[in-house]
Amino acid sequence: MIELSDYLRFLVTLTAVVDPFLCVPFFLAFTRQYDHEARQRLARAVALTVFVVLGSATLLGDAMLQLIGASLAAFRVGGGLVLLLMALAMLNAEAGRVRQSPAEADELKSGEVQGIVPLAVPLLAGPGAMSTCIIAGEAGGVVHLTLLIGCLAIVAWLTWLVLSRAHWIAGRLSLTALNVGTRILGLLLAAMAVQTMAEGLNKLFPGLTG
Repeated sequence: MIELSDYLRFLVTLTAVVDPFLCVPFFLAFTRQYDHEARQRLARAVALTVFVVLGSATLLGDAMLQLIGASLAAFRVGGGLVLLLMALAMLNAEAGRVRQSPAEADELKSGEVQGIVPLAVPLLAGPGAMSTCIIAGEAGGVVHLTLLIGCLAIVAWLTWLVLSRAHWIAGRLSLTALNVGTRILGLLLAAMAVQTMAEGLNKLFPGLTG
């Protein structure tokens, strides 16, 4: 990534993948017995966890790929497929099993979990978000990684902003409006997923473009 447009694409893609608006109903359900201060503490903890998890994936992703012997091209195809599955679920205004399994959803509803799991991981900073960060961070370089971390900080801030005002948002936007936003982000994510897979396939099979 050298052009500013590439960083903008990364920011838009990651925002669509994380999609804090999709988390609003889950956050409201989990915090229905919380007072205002407790909700704010949880929103901060979730946003910070998202930043730390995705930052770790960005900085350590290349080493992880080398450790398992996977090429970036192969990871692009696999990561793009994960993003596409998430996008299809978002087009149906659903979290999807890539983000959250039925068992994890039941745990969240029962109140048996502490909030950071599964709200931060895997609902927000799940496989799709980590794949996006690993692919972006592969280029390396201090300046490049610093700019990516800056993008992550923006996404984490947006996550905190949405969750800290979840009750305000829910009071002014209907479920239909939230679902429309999720579907729009899903459409953007689907386009990004296909682009990511195409880039990976082009590297694996150069003859495809010949």
